[in-house]
Amino acid sequence: MAIEPSWLVLLPAAVTIIVAILSRRPIESLLSGVAVGLLLLEPKAALTNFSSILLDVMMDETIAWIIIVCGLMGSLIALLMRVGASNAFSQLLALRARDSGSALIYTWLLGLVIFVDDYLNALAVGSAMRKVTDKFNVSREMLSYVVDSTAAPICVLIPLSTWAVFYAGLFTEIGFAESGEGMVVYISAIPYMLYPMVAVVMVPFVATGRIPALGLMKQAQKRAEAGLISAAPGDIEIYAAEDNENSVKMYHFVLPILTLLIFSLWGDPWNPDVQLGVIAAVALTMVLFGAQKLLPWTEMFDAVLDGIKIMLPALTIVIVAFVFKDVNDQLGLANYVIDNVAHSMTPVLLPLIVFVTMSFISFATGSSWGVFTIAIPVILPLAESLGVSIPLAIGAIVSASAFGSHACFYSDSTVLAAQGCGCDVMDHALTQIPYALIAACIAGLGLTLLAAL
Repeated sequence: MAIEPSWLVLLPAAVTIIVAILSRRPIESLLSGVAVGLLLLEPKAALTNFSSILLDVMMDETIAWIIIVCGLMGSLIALLMRVGASNAFSQLLALRARDSGSALIYTWLLGLVIFVDDYLNALAVGSAMRKVTDKFNVSREMLSYVVDSTAAPICVLIPLSTWAVFYAGLFTEIGFAESGEGMVVYISAIPYMLYPMVAVVMVPFVATGRIPALGLMKQAQKRAEAGLISAAPGDIEIYAAEDNENSVKMYHFVLPILTLLIFSLWGDPWNPDVQLGVIAAVALTMVLFGAQKLLPWTEMFDAVLDGIKIMLPALTIVIVAFVFKDVNDQLGLANYVIDNVAHSMTPVLLPLIVFVTMSFISFATGSSWGVFTIAIPVILPLAESLGVSIPLAIGAIVSASAFGSHACFYSDSTVLAAQGCGCDVMDHALTQIPYALIAACIAGLGLTLLAAL
């Protein structure tokens, strides 16, 4: 049941953000926002509506895909760590890394290579590199920042990714691209996707100390330099690897990851199938480790289940975030914000206003894709009527989407980056927010200058 949009539709997002900052507990924060939203919609039926929305979310194809992919990614990571394959990979990089800065640069480079999907990137890179960065007393918070900065941002910039496929299909669906030409339109907008560009380019400067540790990140780094590296609860116990130094080689890590990438891109490189890729990677890894007797079959199946279990907290946050998004959709949050800023738009200001407005919506709802299906059919015709370059307008929209995924405390990318790095979600979110805001300010300025040219 929708209500007449007013400033009250902002309350659930405001409550969620405030509770998240105060409590540092994302699930409870999201549920607080959901409760406020449901009471605004229909107070007497709040519990019934929550049950109905939760059931709809759990039956959603996207949620099913996330559960399968992330659960099996947890299984793959658990297998690699249980046998010690990730240690073999980490030890090789540790020999090449000279200090904390170079360890983080290697993390950044690995993130640039795994561009197929932000979930895959966040989980695979973090799990591969945390032992290397631990060796050099780098905080898990700093590692999570580096990983998250090459998750959604790099997937946005590379057209062979799930992000590009989603937006290309959306441009075709709303009539701004001919059938089969959606990807061409998307590629034309890549030079204007300033936020992901700035976010990715900032990482080496932060990693090498040219941009200093700020705020809570500075405190986290000081603790790590003193040898106090804070891991997520239960991380060490679940992923304690056995000592297989003599039999486990580098290829035991590289081959499963290559299998993951190859099978993801196998059928159609312009439409990656990460689900197929992770299924193939888990299957090959089990056959490889079983044939070489690196682990008993029973232990491998235990590792598969353990990997799924470690992903449950992250998956719970993502599911509740989808419920929160559904409530905000019923409240009309996106339409309310867009309608109230549309009258302020001019050809020069439109890209900036679109970026700021959609960044707020994406950050507030934790939705990097869903709200944009509502906003794009409104924004692009408005840009066209004002004579604003469509690629520039798309660049502003996708930049806002990348900001939301990167910066939001409870976005799926933020949650999974923290999970892969063994870091508390709220610790990661609060330590990386200054860098995300710096990148957003630079991107906003750049979009305004481009519009004025």
